Amino acid sequence: MRTAMRAAETSGLEGVYRLTAPADGTAQAPVVLDSPHSGAVYPDGFKPRVPRRELRRVEDAFVDELFADGPAHGAALLAALFPRSFIDPNRAVDDLDPGLIDGPWPGRLNPTEKSRLGHGLVWRSCPSERPLYHGPLPTAEVAWRIETFWRPYHAALEDLLTAAHTRFGAVWHLNCHSMPASSSPAVPGRAGQRADFVLGDRDGTSCAPAFTQFVRDRLQAMGYTVRINDPYRGAELVRAYGRPSQDRHSLQIEINRGLYMHEAALEKTDGFARLTRDLGRLVADICDHAHAQTARFAAE
Repeated sequence: MRTAMRAAETSGLEGVYRLTAPADGTAQAPVVLDSPHSGAVYPDGFKPRVPRRELRRVEDAFVDELFADGPAHGAALLAALFPRSFIDPNRAVDDLDPGLIDGPWPGRLNPTEKSRLGHGLVWRSCPSERPLYHGPLPTAEVAWRIETFWRPYHAALEDLLTAAHTRFGAVWHLNCHSMPASSSPAVPGRAGQRADFVLGDRDGTSCAPAFTQFVRDRLQAMGYTVRINDPYRGAELVRAYGRPSQDRHSLQIEINRGLYMHEAALEKTDGFARLTRDLGRLVADICDHAHAQTARFAAE
């Protein structure tokens, strides 16, 4: 495992995202990590009817911290600061419920099943089906959220992926999430046991199957249980940026929250430190894998 020669360098856009890049002296790898749902900076004008504590339960709490060692191994780490209940960066920009908007929308609308369930680009409801707002949102408000939060996050991620691909000829993207312990999928053949991780590559369309297998094998070697594409296949961020035919590999990873936090109290457990170390090892292995692959490409 390589070690950083200097501390990682952090930058970002206030209230929108934090970017932690490998510092000078650390061997940069063509690896990008992003945590789109760990944001907990609630904009002042966001006044839903659901209490803040209830909204915090839908955050992927602490996921950005779990991967904080990634830049020490050469990976860039992008983390959203705004909450997914305000606007969800893991949805397409046109995945909007027309009934949520008070007035005509200037662009195309293409609501998916996520919007129908109340969890599209701008959420209509909070689990369990509690309305977030007293009525429709002004068109200008929704447009402002897109331009101020959604677009800058996507632009930052796309820039990171493109820069790595341009420099190395390939890029590996790990899209980082967590899943509730109570609804995590069961492990086949192990009564009552929930999976520790779910990897989603949209049935092999967002990254090379070999990358999914590589990550699965590393996690299983550490003693974790892993399922693939069941029930989480990967959503908008891996769909939009994963193009394995162009050596752009995007893989979604879902982590069982029971491994590292008390969900009801929104507090870390003793398992947090161990999981952070193991995910640091995983990212180091992914960076080594990426370097080996790009070296092979260069030799061919």
